[in-house]
Amino acid sequence: MKGTFSQFRSYDRSVRLLMVNQFTINLGFYMLMPYLAAHLAGPLGLAGWLVGLILGVRNFSQQGMFLVGGTLADRLGYKPMIIAGLVLRTVGFATLGLVDSVPALIAASAATGLAGALFNPATRAYLALDSGERRVEAFALFNVFYQAGILLGPLVGMVLTGVDFRVTCLVAAGTFAVLSVVQIRALPARRAKETKENEEKEGQSVLAEWRGILANRPFLLFSVAMIGSYVMSFQVYLALPLEVRRLGGEGTFGTAAVAVLFAVSGLSTILFQTKVTAWCKARMEPGRALTWGLLTMGVAFVPLLAAAAVPAPGEGIGLWLLAAIPPTLAALLLAIGTMIAYPFEMDTIVRLSGDRLVATHYGLYNTICGVGITLGNLLTGAALDAARKAGLSALPWLALTALGLACTAALYGLHRTGRLVEPPTAARPEPVTV
Repeated sequence: MKGTFSQFRSYDRSVRLLMVNQFTINLGFYMLMPYLAAHLAGPLGLAGWLVGLILGVRNFSQQGMFLVGGTLADRLGYKPMIIAGLVLRTVGFATLGLVDSVPALIAASAATGLAGALFNPATRAYLALDSGERRVEAFALFNVFYQAGILLGPLVGMVLTGVDFRVTCLVAAGTFAVLSVVQIRALPARRAKETKENEEKEGQSVLAEWRGILANRPFLLFSVAMIGSYVMSFQVYLALPLEVRRLGGEGTFGTAAVAVLFAVSGLSTILFQTKVTAWCKARMEPGRALTWGLLTMGVAFVPLLAAAAVPAPGEGIGLWLLAAIPPTLAALLLAIGTMIAYPFEMDTIVRLSGDRLVATHYGLYNTICGVGITLGNLLTGAALDAARKAGLSALPWLALTALGLACTAALYGLHRTGRLVEPPTAARPEPVTV
């Protein structure tokens, strides 16, 4: 950890602030969102389909608007979009705690999703710009702060929700409000170089910019190939907890084992992300590191495949070990695979963009992967249901392993054919301070 803090201090103030921002954003988000469904279905007494609708609106408004958020960041500057997103999430979270009518809840949920679509692409493009040649290492450190927020947020939320869910909402809203003020006062303004150039001559239309990005075949192929990594990593929140509870039950043991899953995933990233990235960068090309990362994520489900071949004991320590160890090992391997791939993934997006319209590329990439996650989770859920009905517990793990191998092969092909290399005509723009 000492080396991580030393590395953190070595970056410019803007980069350090963006990392702390991301920790605080995830802290505020995850102290509220894991408990929202229970609040809607419990104290508010909403039907299950309404709970699903409200949560789905948040996800749809975020994934569907990423491209717009990225485009606005490239055209208006990164700082305004970051601040706009933080202010909007402040309003959305406060509203979730103060209203009980369905239309107001839907509007608040949509606002929280749109907020993420505004500040996420801008933050990543800003980080890529200001970290310069240390971009890969910066994204590795960024992931440490990202995971720390995810790990701490639910714990804070559990304490606050024990008092009152409205207290959780207002504290989360207050966190984003304070963060907004900090950005206004302390975050330097940054704009992509092409933004300034377009002000000095007739600017290209948004649709023309989008058509240009959609014509970037290597970028689109890379985006599609990476969908599987997000589907696989999401299983820490979907398939793995369900497997733990299927074998370990819904009682104290099941709850504790699921908590261990999350702790292993988050703590391993916090402790080892920067070391893993340094090791990989010293020994591998970015495309090769990405390939190894996805292969590791695909192999993560092999322990569950092996466990499915073992007859489950009826009770006792044997059943507990079978319920806890294979999913925990899978969560650890998924975390390692993500640690290997994530910094190079973020760097590759910038390289494939040719350092132009970086936020827009991040926005489209997030939209593509977001749609893929939704479809992937639907298929994973269907596989889990089919496995339970047919008594074939290995089915979902076999499908996820196959997905990992297919995505690994796709990335290996892109790497071997040179499609993950920066376009030769691209030139890195210098930060433009305004």
